[in-house]
Amino acid sequence: MERGFLFLDEVLTGARWDSKYATWDNFTGMPVNGYEVNRIVGSHALAGGLLTAQSRASTLGFGLLLWDAYRPQRAVDRFLEWSRQPEDGRTKPGFYPNINRAEMITDGYVAPRSGHSRGSAVDLTLFRLDTGELAPMGGRHDLMDERSHHGAPSVTPVEALNRDTLCEIMERSGFKRYDCEWWHYSLADEPYPDTYFDFPIA
Repeated sequence: MERGFLFLDEVLTGARWDSKYATWDNFTGMPVNGYEVNRIVGSHALAGGLLTAQSRASTLGFGLLLWDAYRPQRAVDRFLEWSRQPEDGRTKPGFYPNINRAEMITDGYVAPRSGHSRGSAVDLTLFRLDTGELAPMGGRHDLMDERSHHGAPSVTPVEALNRDTLCEIMERSGFKRYDCEWWHYSLADEPYPDTYFDFPIA
């Protein structure tokens, strides 16, 4: 583990996680380079922000479910390589139904240089502490579609309220949102703003 980073489950007691890029349940359809175990890594600063967010969420009856945080640069490189390969249709319906692979980059859903690789970004959602059920958000993680944008008119009032709740929790905890992805937040004050790490999650 790189100095200044840690497994987030070691400090976020009660948080849940599902490292999508360590599994077959992601837009590439297979585990991604650099994700060797299904755990979530982040910088110490990210962990501090998420502890604050977790506390705020709990007062509203919610817990945090993390999908991704630190992302090795080799994983980002793999995304770019994958986006240039011929379409096989395996994951398109679930993840990018209305765009082609190359548009993932041009439309801003996949960045060649990601805040995830700087240890400052997190993909997450909310779950209800009383039932364990995920809060309806109007679309899955990594759905690359206008439906995933903040303020999307196609989501229900309940889904919009849940998105707003997550946004308020995160912004009051020192994060800024990404307008195209309701699940993606970055630290407003990054500890490593110019460094793109590439150590594996192992």
